[in-house]
Amino acid sequence: MKKFIILSLISTLTLSAFAQFPGGPPGGGGGGGDGMGRSRTNSPNNAAPKANILEDNQPKGNSKITGFIVDEGVTAAVEFASISLINKATNKPVDGTMADDKGKFSITRVAVGDYKLLVSFIGYEDKTIDNIKIEKGKDVDLATIKLKQSTKMLNEVVVTGQAAMIEEKVDRLVYNAEKDLTSKGGDAADVLRKVPMLTVDLDGNVSLRGTSNIRVLINNKPSTIVASSVADALKMLPADMIKSVEVITSPSAKYDAEGSGGIINIITKKVTLQGITLNLDSGVGLRGTNFGLNGNYRQGKLGVTLGGFGRLIYNKSAGSLEQTTNGSSNNFMTRQTNTGFDNGMFGRYNIGLDYDISKNQSLAGSVAFGTRNMNRDLDYTTQLFSNNLLSSTSYREVDSKDLSNSVDLNLDYIRTFKPSQEWSVSTMYSQNHLTNNFDADILSGSNELLSRMKNLNSNFNKEFTVQSDFTSPISKNQSIEFGAKGIFRQVNSDFNYLSAGATGEYYSTPGNPSGLLNYSQNIASGYLSYTFSTKNKYIFKAGTRYEYTTINANDLENDILIPAYGNLVPSINVSKKITKNSTLKLAYNKRIQRPGLQQLNPNFNAANPQNISVGNPNLKPEITDNLELSMSSNIGKTYLNMSLFGRQTNNAITRLATPSDTLEGAVITTFQNIGQQRSMGSNIFANVFLTPKWTLNGGIDLLYTYMEGQTQTLDGTYKMINNSGFVIGGRLQTQLQLPNNWALQGFGGFRGNQVQLQGTQGSFYMYSVGVRKDFKNKKGSIGLAADNFFGGMTMRTTLNSALFNQASVMNIYNQNVKLTFSYKIGKMSFVQKKTKSVKNEDVMGGSEN
Repeated sequence: MKKFIILSLISTLTLSAFAQFPGGPPGGGGGGGDGMGRSRTNSPNNAAPKANILEDNQPKGNSKITGFIVDEGVTAAVEFASISLINKATNKPVDGTMADDKGKFSITRVAVGDYKLLVSFIGYEDKTIDNIKIEKGKDVDLATIKLKQSTKMLNEVVVTGQAAMIEEKVDRLVYNAEKDLTSKGGDAADVLRKVPMLTVDLDGNVSLRGTSNIRVLINNKPSTIVASSVADALKMLPADMIKSVEVITSPSAKYDAEGSGGIINIITKKVTLQGITLNLDSGVGLRGTNFGLNGNYRQGKLGVTLGGFGRLIYNKSAGSLEQTTNGSSNNFMTRQTNTGFDNGMFGRYNIGLDYDISKNQSLAGSVAFGTRNMNRDLDYTTQLFSNNLLSSTSYREVDSKDLSNSVDLNLDYIRTFKPSQEWSVSTMYSQNHLTNNFDADILSGSNELLSRMKNLNSNFNKEFTVQSDFTSPISKNQSIEFGAKGIFRQVNSDFNYLSAGATGEYYSTPGNPSGLLNYSQNIASGYLSYTFSTKNKYIFKAGTRYEYTTINANDLENDILIPAYGNLVPSINVSKKITKNSTLKLAYNKRIQRPGLQQLNPNFNAANPQNISVGNPNLKPEITDNLELSMSSNIGKTYLNMSLFGRQTNNAITRLATPSDTLEGAVITTFQNIGQQRSMGSNIFANVFLTPKWTLNGGIDLLYTYMEGQTQTLDGTYKMINNSGFVIGGRLQTQLQLPNNWALQGFGGFRGNQVQLQGTQGSFYMYSVGVRKDFKNKKGSIGLAADNFFGGMTMRTTLNSALFNQASVMNIYNQNVKLTFSYKIGKMSFVQKKTKSVKNEDVMGGSEN
């Protein structure tokens, strides 16, 4: 703890600068932003005042009007309320803005004069603040403005047009998943496949701009289920509960330094309501079934949420493998085919409470339980050739179980002293118990049981986090923020192999691998950030973060010596509004990537004895430098974003495969710090309103990757090899609002071959269409969607070195038709909880380049 305090003080004394859009251009709105960095597409739903209704040639001054918008009934912030400043002499709007997610607003450069303020938001009655007198050089603080809920029912409100499915904020891109029709009844992976800059392969592994070394958060919070496996965590999260997905490519100093490629934050649907409400989401399809129930209760200062979501999947698969291993005396060739069936059950259940201690203090807590029960049955037929002659044929039936149970507990406190000045303390405890077992029956050609074997692998992952943050303005165009954080992790893995004959008990033999891993990791960190904006529309955002990591690890026989290390992680972002509707941004940051549980776990997974995988507890962290240049612009009814980026990684963690010394024809895959990896590329995406009710969005990703590292040669020595190539990917999506509450959506996406150090991973594509009918009362809907209806997918992967060549083919039968249904009971009050959350953005989730 002393070390933690000392390091935090060192961090906060470090001279640095950090900036964030404090309100966009003068007036807090106008042009291409809403005062919070959001792009203003020409959406009819945009709540902020349109520029063409403002009074022309309105003189500018040096005064500022500030305030907070809250709900009158529960004293909670009303987020994104629209504020119009009206000249009393002409009765015309002269400026306007939008409240942020805490209800705060600010209108700057207001001239001397008499004004009134009009505040409006759907679900509330409009409120006018009259007799606002601006004197030269003086600011006006309106303090708290309370809105009264409208007596009209929500289903009486007619809204034309639709908001953009893709938005860009100051430091992130936002994909509004709740507008996605085709992902209903699926899981989080189905949603992420449609997000610009992201790629999700057929196994659910996620990559951002070509790297899977990223950090995935759920509601700004980490979870041990994500630390264990991103792909598995996505299966536990139904698409119907996802509100939006945020992609952060250049995190500021406030974020943990982990996630060399960036951060993905999945925001789930949640409302805080006065009274009792109940939401039901369900779906049934050829490949999966889902059901979700979410209840909310709020009375006065107390709010309670209770929810549960579950999903069943069932699917078949098939594949083939052909590999050649070269030895000093014999060359072996393996030909293998497999057929299988997957079935699984995933669920996540939560209860949350929040309480407003006073008007400027709040307390919130939550408990979430997660479960994963994935079963896979595979039948292998393997032929082994020695020097081109068939030497054996074997048959194996494998039943594997991938099970987990997780618990996440959060307790958060926030104290607001004055507008934009607040202090928060957040704590989190998370644990995950994983079981990765398999049973294998070895059969004869006549299907007679010859022998049996099983692998028992139990893992336990837990972490405790505490953090404190303080933010405060220091002038009109400057603010400061600093904080400290401690993360304390413990990972344990215990594995054993047992054998048995056709009958009798299982037993352990000296030749069967077994062992355990105890791995303890503690991280102390502190950061300092500073914000500065200039009159000529430059925004400077710079900061620094220091993290100190200590590791204690051991196995059955020895201590694993991993030295402690410290990292100073700077970041800087510069933006310039070059025209009324265009913004240019330049960003640099340094990131680190610590290995995750799947990379560390030394369990010898031989479910397929010809293609074995094992982790490496001696892995070191990656260090990555990122540079990015981007421009965003509104052109008519089109929002366009273009970016160029470069990335260099030292100690890059990647998969390496080598032939087994003891198993004929087998290849063993593990993880190594290979050396260097350099990438550069470009992303272009656009969102177009073809009509007020018809949108089209899509993008193209181009990436060039170069990597180098050492691999083994025939004589047992190591030599440096390299590989490079281009990867191209893209996506296209359209949504159309039809008469009588009907809606239609289509999606298609692809990714080309991906470069690996020892070969390439195959390309894939996917597509879907969906239709939805909303009920007349707007409280429910029914939908039908189809995925990949022309056939399943085939992915081909090749690996090669001086010692082996491998070609594998995976066939996935993922055609699907699903029927979805949702219904909502209750009246929304559009309020926002005042909470802070622990964010651990620092562990690799188990997928790799």
